[in-house]
Amino acid sequence: MKAKKEGKLTKQELSWVLYDVGNSAFTLLVATILPIYFNALAENDGVSSAQYLAWWGYAASISTLLVAFIGPVFGAFSDQKGMKKPVFVTAMLVGVVSCAALALPDSWIVFLVIFIIAKTGYAASLVFYDSMLTDVTTPERMDSVSSKGYAWGYIGSCIPFVISLIFVLMYDSLGITMTAAIAIALFINAGWWFVMTLPLLRNYHQIYYVENSEKNRITAAFRRLGHTFADLKKHKNIFMFLLAFFFYIDGVYTIIEMATAYGKALGLDTTGLLLALLLTQIVAFPFALLFGRLAAAVDNTKLIRICIGAYFCIAVFAIQLDKQWEFWILAVAVGMFQGAIQALSRSYFAKIIPPEKSGEYFGIFDICGKGASFMGTALIAVITQITGNASAGVGILSIMFIIGFVLFGKAARLN
Repeated sequence: MKAKKEGKLTKQELSWVLYDVGNSAFTLLVATILPIYFNALAENDGVSSAQYLAWWGYAASISTLLVAFIGPVFGAFSDQKGMKKPVFVTAMLVGVVSCAALALPDSWIVFLVIFIIAKTGYAASLVFYDSMLTDVTTPERMDSVSSKGYAWGYIGSCIPFVISLIFVLMYDSLGITMTAAIAIALFINAGWWFVMTLPLLRNYHQIYYVENSEKNRITAAFRRLGHTFADLKKHKNIFMFLLAFFFYIDGVYTIIEMATAYGKALGLDTTGLLLALLLTQIVAFPFALLFGRLAAAVDNTKLIRICIGAYFCIAVFAIQLDKQWEFWILAVAVGMFQGAIQALSRSYFAKIIPPEKSGEYFGIFDICGKGASFMGTALIAVITQITGNASAGVGILSIMFIIGFVLFGKAARLN
């Protein structure tokens, strides 16, 4: 599968890319500042570092399970004429409002509950957002547009993040408390997310949809979703890709979710962790664009294989990580392949599914992606609790990449 057409983004493509710029601010917040703040709240209640990592992992897993149900059902619902935008807006607003609301609690338990709601809204919005790709561009441009979404999302999210860092790292000099600094950071990121969504709300038009003659739209959505699951066995190329994606994206999302929490559990310096993950965003920008351009000349199945292999090496390296400079190496390596593997997987999938059913198919895609993330974060949480060693749980990720690599090879041969 080759994308042959590059060029200037259309208004719809640009609006779609800008949502990546907006929601990526929340992603970066979850990967950096929020785990550190949660650690402080938990420590005040006498929660150990290993237990803190486990609880953070459980919270991420719960939100994943919720989206695993929401995604396919409302994805199928959004495929009906005129429904994709309102369903997307609802999920986005839940995420934005809950992001701001994280500034309110001083209890780590209440904080986790609001975090689960915020992350569920965020992840659900991505199901509908990803499915919009078939409406905003052509199959020939999907690799390029998808890669630009991740690329500009990475670099754009650095703007609210750097502003937030000024308050979080210099709160004492600014004469405010850490709690106030975190609250300011949360409001900045929630506002950024919402503002960057506005162009998409103005310019998006649903082109592909499923005609529905039934009065009850929800019942119709469930019925169609059941037919789609039944039909998956007939579409072996789609089924095999989803199976491969489940395994290899497990490690990718788990590393994104747990990187800062893992570093804190190992006792690494907070400022160093935040700056290293900022470097990840900066490195990810040119490399996501690079892989998007490479997809115009090289079969994207080869590029996805390269990314999976690189992530296997990253997972193996992370097992023995115990020094700050090693975390910096990890941050750079992740930045090189993080955007590429997500963008190319998204566009690969968009090309092999029926465009009029993109909502429900991307709902299933999200089950495989976020479901894998649930497995990865849960496994790390359980193994860390059992062994009391944060490094012990990381080793399982390398096995996931091996399985994903083999299964993706089989999926590629079916297309």
